[in-house]
Amino acid sequence: MEMLNLSLPATNRFASNYLEQSTEILPFFHYRYNDEIEDANRLTELNDRQFQRIEAANHIKHFMERYPSSDAVNRSIEKLKEPNSVVVIGGQQAGILTGPLYSIHKIISILKLAEQKEKELGVPVVPVFWIAGEDHDFQEVNHVNVPIQKKVDKWTYPEKVWQKKMVSDIQLDKELCLSWVKNVIETFGETEHTNALLEFAQEQILKSTTFVDFFAHIVMELFKEDGLLIVDSGNADFRQLQKEFLKQQIDQHDAITFSLLEQQKEISKAGFPLAIEASEHSANLFYYDSKRQERILLEYDRELERFVGKSGAVSFSKHELVELVNENPACLSNNVVTRPLMQEWLFPVIAFIAGPGEIAYWAELKLVFEHFNIKMPPIVPRINITFLDRSVETDLVELNLELAHVLQFGTNRVKEQFLETIKDREVEELFSAAKEKLLEQYQFIEAKTQEVDSGLLPLLKKNEAYLLKEISFMQARMEEAIKQKHDIVLQKFARVDMELRPDGFPQERVWNIFYYLNQYGMNFIQDLMTLTYIFDGSHKVIKL
Repeated sequence: MEMLNLSLPATNRFASNYLEQSTEILPFFHYRYNDEIEDANRLTELNDRQFQRIEAANHIKHFMERYPSSDAVNRSIEKLKEPNSVVVIGGQQAGILTGPLYSIHKIISILKLAEQKEKELGVPVVPVFWIAGEDHDFQEVNHVNVPIQKKVDKWTYPEKVWQKKMVSDIQLDKELCLSWVKNVIETFGETEHTNALLEFAQEQILKSTTFVDFFAHIVMELFKEDGLLIVDSGNADFRQLQKEFLKQQIDQHDAITFSLLEQQKEISKAGFPLAIEASEHSANLFYYDSKRQERILLEYDRELERFVGKSGAVSFSKHELVELVNENPACLSNNVVTRPLMQEWLFPVIAFIAGPGEIAYWAELKLVFEHFNIKMPPIVPRINITFLDRSVETDLVELNLELAHVLQFGTNRVKEQFLETIKDREVEELFSAAKEKLLEQYQFIEAKTQEVDSGLLPLLKKNEAYLLKEISFMQARMEEAIKQKHDIVLQKFARVDMELRPDGFPQERVWNIFYYLNQYGMNFIQDLMTLTYIFDGSHKVIKL
């Protein structure tokens, strides 16, 4: 493997400005990322605060007992207990087969930055991955994309989930899942690694009971030797650690919403679009109805002075909501505003690994954190990676394509230019002249028809359109025949796009890690982990 570092803009304007650390962005954050002085300042801030390190470590140890482990995992748990320990943390939804590649890139980012910060700061730094198991949007996690006949094909896991269940509560039909996963892997084509990958997938499915289980088993099997720790925000025991903080959120819900809206005003003034939907009624909490198995977003009704669900599904006074937390904190969960706050209370975060969209919404939380007299952690952009197969690299050279341009825009513009060069102008002129001649003659026929029988005019027009259509059809067939002569070149354009910019999107947002495990083997992840990654905002191209 070989790595190239390219300077590419992020997928949104705000994140691009953040990568550059532009002056218009910096006021929305408390720290610059990847700055030794800022890291020292962050350590000082964390040392002045109290954290439930031992309680968090014990919870993680108990939670992770069911998943693949190693001495490195055990060392991470013990390190977390140390009074000066800090964590590098990031999170993602529990996508089936781990979802798009960026989930894997995020985990690699967490592990590599933790390793780097521990060397630089001389304190224990623990890598933690936060699985968003409390999320209820099943449609976002129930599919993968596979290449079928040189096109991107979305394969959705066939089991239906009608309620707004937390993903942590969605049971896995092992037989159905195994059949579906086998079909997915088989579409990748058989290689010397396919049988091992099928066995790997089957083993993880048989050990899993829920979607989060399946995700966690895969992740820990792939990264156990790197000391990764995981938590599931949908886990009821994990919510026990959050009881007092949930009460603070309930008590201060108005201030949280006010702070959010005020910060959003500043971002809007700076000319950036907002990432978080919010109103003055937002309570920034979900209630989980265990009977209906449905997650209900709460708002605050000022007239009633109650927290209410949509269409009056549920209703609580502040006192009743606090009592619910005392009795069963698992019935409440955070939203996009309060999850970062909860994470900050639970863990001594030296850095948060964020994707482009997350960078934008963290900027809207600055005043929320300040309301509680704490600062947001340094927000470190996750590593953006593109895998470049050697055969595709050869195609790029032969087509005279610039890699950076393809990663941003794909090949369409260059391909269209190529198609222009191979057009047969004589064919175009012949068919164009035929159409003009036809139209000219039909003008005379139309005039004669008007004299003889005007009732035949609609039929004449239909006949004219039919002949024009037949000429266009023949022209298209001739042009296609010309393209066929250059099919090898056009196939190369198609292959480059499918690998690097499938359906016009970045590779990491479309393809899944199992495609690469099938191509390169089960050691693929550990090979990636041997590389040196610099957190400088550059795009990493890894040649395979």
